[in-house]
Amino acid sequence: MNEQATEQTGQKTAPVTPAAKPARGITLHDSAVEQLRKLLAERQTPEAGLRLAVRGGGCSGLAYVMEWAEKPREKDKIFEREGVRVFVDPKSYLYLIGTEIVYESTLMASGFKLNNPNVKGSCGCGESFSV
Repeated sequence: MNEQATEQTGQKTAPVTPAAKPARGITLHDSAVEQLRKLLAERQTPEAGLRLAVRGGGCSGLAYVMEWAEKPREKDKIFEREGVRVFVDPKSYLYLIGTEIVYESTLMASGFKLNNPNVKGSCGCGESFSV
């Protein structure tokens, strides 16, 4: 309700706020930061980063690619949290906007998981997706 309507009814209501916008970058969950720090320390390359990309392939049409990179490329977008850096090329970024990287460890498997809000469908293994 706006201020005018509040005056007419005599009731106070909470102000209406716009819906939150999705994150525009790549975010790292605490678990991912912790695991990436360990891996970078083991590699003895603390200045390096994780290159995250999307390539054609897999059962659903697109597949995630993760690899180490010593430094970002010229047009890479760089996302950083607590000294951990993620490099994403401009084309891949279009598919990854709003993605959160999480590290999960269970009795059956351990690894990085990408919570990508752009995915419309994925294969059973979770390594490929479609938008």
